[in-house]
Amino acid sequence: MACTTQDDRPIVFFDIDNTLYSASSMISHEMGKKIHAYFVSIGLSHEEASELHLKYYTQYGLALRGLVRHHNVDPLDFDAKCDQALPLEEMISYSPQVQKLFEDIDRSKVRVWALTNAYRLHAERVLRILKIDNLVDGLIFCDYLMKDFSCKPEPEFYRMALRAANVGSPANCYFIDDNRKNVDAARAEGWGHCVHFCEKGIEHMEGGKLKAIDDAREPGASDNDVVDVTTLDELRTVWPEVFKAS
Repeated sequence: MACTTQDDRPIVFFDIDNTLYSASSMISHEMGKKIHAYFVSIGLSHEEASELHLKYYTQYGLALRGLVRHHNVDPLDFDAKCDQALPLEEMISYSPQVQKLFEDIDRSKVRVWALTNAYRLHAERVLRILKIDNLVDGLIFCDYLMKDFSCKPEPEFYRMALRAANVGSPANCYFIDDNRKNVDAARAEGWGHCVHFCEKGIEHMEGGKLKAIDDAREPGASDNDVVDVTTLDELRTVWPEVFKAS
């Protein structure tokens, strides 16, 4: 979805998975199992599948990027057998708190978009289940129909998001994501208001490993003013200018 009209309001980008719903839903864990099975289905041993799953996730930010680049995998086939095969309606549910948070954002001041490493179908499905699809102005997703599609934390993904949302200055961007590398990459691109969502006491799997991988920063990474929150409601304090006056 692209915005073709000029709009000078700052924009708030929300990550979707493990940010708009809790990682305790175990969606990442179940997704990890399906991705592992997909690796095995293309002729790899279980050991090779585990090693490459972690390698591609770490190297590219998305295991599918490695599968497409090195194994000539059809991303739509992957999506059908992994993302679309998840029983999301049984795993996550409508949250009045999340809906209220989105309703309380002052749309006269900012726009609200979602920014995800998933394909469009998965992203729209989650937003519908959470009943906030009508509260999101636009969606940036990994476009599996494009050859060599980009994803977080690649710089081109963030630049593409600015073009699609018709954002004049990255300094006007607000962004929250549960993956610290994704947040650091946005900050490196000059995005002005970056938050790392890190639930306490919740673990989930990425690339066959615990979520701690998401919190690992690049060696030698410097301070970049990224704020940590453990609940979405903390955004009301961190970004008070984004919300309607009480």
